[in-house]
Amino acid sequence: MSDAFTTRVLNVTTGSDERIADLTRDCEDFLREVARGRDGLLNVFVPHATAGIAIIETGAGSDDDLLAALHTLLPADDRWQHRHGSPGHGRDHVLPAIVPPHATLPVVAGGLELGTWQSVCLVDINKDNPRRQVRLSFLG
Repeated sequence: MSDAFTTRVLNVTTGSDERIADLTRDCEDFLREVARGRDGLLNVFVPHATAGIAIIETGAGSDDDLLAALHTLLPADDRWQHRHGSPGHGRDHVLPAIVPPHATLPVVAGGLELGTWQSVCLVDINKDNPRRQVRLSFLG
């Protein structure tokens, strides 16, 4: 395939705690290598049934606020029909309906076009799966 479309898989260790992992630097590094000054689109996709991709501010408390909001919306209790894994694991399977497993972002002159405080983040509330893959794809 030509260099119009390039893809790479990141391996991300999220551990056994709920976590929001900032992938912005990984995305920028990928684009520096493959976009080479071109315009296009970056697609970020997590191929897991219990994780999502969010574009949010990090480091000022918004990431913790998102986890708190998800606790309110998706409590880890026994209300869920999907019951394997740790208690409340069924909520993890509902997460991608709220935080989708993908984001497509503009790339201009080889750089990621994010707002001042925006970051590309992996949202993982599933304590049962400590390792995730994230696919980065650039279409120039």
